[in-house]
Amino acid sequence: MKILVIVAHPDDEVLGMGGTIKKLTKNGDDVKVVVMATGIAARRSTNFKNKSNYEINKNDKKLIEKQIQEIRSDARHANKILGVSDIDFLDFPDNEMDTVSNLEITKSIESIIKKFKPKKIFTHSPFDINIDHRLIYEATITATRPNSKINVKEVYSFEIPSSTEWYFPTSFQANVFENISKELPSKLKAMKMYKSEIQEFPHPRSLEALESIAKRWGSVSGFQAAEAFCLIRQLKE
Repeated sequence: MKILVIVAHPDDEVLGMGGTIKKLTKNGDDVKVVVMATGIAARRSTNFKNKSNYEINKNDKKLIEKQIQEIRSDARHANKILGVSDIDFLDFPDNEMDTVSNLEITKSIESIIKKFKPKKIFTHSPFDINIDHRLIYEATITATRPNSKINVKEVYSFEIPSSTEWYFPTSFQANVFENISKELPSKLKAMKMYKSEIQEFPHPRSLEALESIAKRWGSVSGFQAAEAFCLIRQLKE
């Protein structure tokens, strides 16, 4: 089965559903990952740290371009661990996708769907503090609107630790749980590839926190470890 994972930034695919991706590829599914935005430019800094100033000089801009290529290399290594070799990087502005029309974002997703022809799509939750995550969800829902030319049968959203859980007071509501007890080590190993993104505990993007989150969803669903999803749309023959 062809499965499309649409994320905003490098590492979102691992944070949101790394264990599930590994499980899908182990089962022989054809998984494609699309990363829509650059991932780090919004920090306005060349050392992978956030800087409060908005403006960025030409020298820093060149260095950031180099670091974008570095994180894309990390993404390829991470996805290789998960069994994915088909990964596309688009160039939407990091954390500024609200400066782009929804139509342009939607059309780019429609073009990928038309070419790849996935049966299932996974993407971000609309209940998230990150503007890119929310806009990609909205564009994906539009791009997958049911019609005779679209073959997408299921659309799911997932949470991103350090982003979705901070969207107060509305929260991500899971109704589908994937057992990743065997795949959790691969998820953690893949996250280690993102050297600039992984954080120290108790940050949600730490290895300890990701393991705790998986165990928490496991306790909800009766597994040792799980990833949680919200089924947005399902079309059945």
